[in-house]
Amino acid sequence: MITKHKDQRVGVFIDVPNLYHSAKNLYQAKVNFKEVLKTAVAGRQLIRALAYSIKTEGGEENAFFEALSKVGIEMKVKDLQIFPGGMKKGDWDVGLAVDAIKLSGKLDAIVLVTGDGDFVPLVEYLKIKSGCQVELIAFGRSASGILREEVDDFVDLSQDMKRYLIK
Repeated sequence: MITKHKDQRVGVFIDVPNLYHSAKNLYQAKVNFKEVLKTAVAGRQLIRALAYSIKTEGGEENAFFEALSKVGIEMKVKDLQIFPGGMKKGDWDVGLAVDAIKLSGKLDAIVLVTGDGDFVPLVEYLKIKSGCQVELIAFGRSASGILREEVDDFVDLSQDMKRYLIK
């Protein structure tokens, strides 16, 4: 069991596409990011909350990005890459990892909001090098088992769907 107390400095790093697609594919719903942030902070001192996302060609997501900003989440957005042949790619894993490492010296707890197993080396690094408590928030059914084992604490959003999902 980990300790969460009001004097802890917390950084929250949100992999928006990972959560968005999990909620959509598993529950045909949207994520209530305001409640996710509240759970991540858990009454502690929020230093930074960063959300990483991709901009589509149509820009339909602008209202969504504004809504996240209003609840205190800083947006990091980049364009969707479209390659010859039609393949599309939009990935923030390296950017999220670099930001978490850069900010780790100012934090006591790092909360990753993702189920992506690619973040296992980041968690290992943060626990060893920074001494930060590393926590994970994701939907249990789509979260990497190895990632769940590596972190100090795991919150399964699907345990309280009324709170974390918007139908």
